Amino acid sequence: MNEIKKMIPYLLAVAVAFYLLPLLGSSTGDFMVIMLIIMPLACLAISSFYGFKNGWNLIFPIAVGILFIPAIFIHFNSSAWVYIVGYSVISAVGVFVGKAFKK
Repeated sequence: MNEIKKMIPYLLAVAVAFYLLPLLGSSTGDFMVIMLIIMPLACLAISSFYGFKNGWNLIFPIAVGILFIPAIFIHFNSSAWVYIVGYSVISAVGVFVGKAFKK
């Protein structure tokens, strides 16, 4: 339970990226830039910071993927399902990189 409490601020930051950044888009091109560049970079940065502070935890990348599911219905369409895996992998890489810098 203590591990989950440590994740909450970082997951909230990821949720802000997933739910508020798409509001900045006004066209398909904007949404593509947000979804393919800005959101993955935000996810990587937040996950790296989590990994640096808390070490490796497999639950965090899974939670990041789960957090993206409602965003598909709110901001995107059914073709965005593949990004669940992508954001989870990016998050796992970020946590691993953050843990590596902790040493």
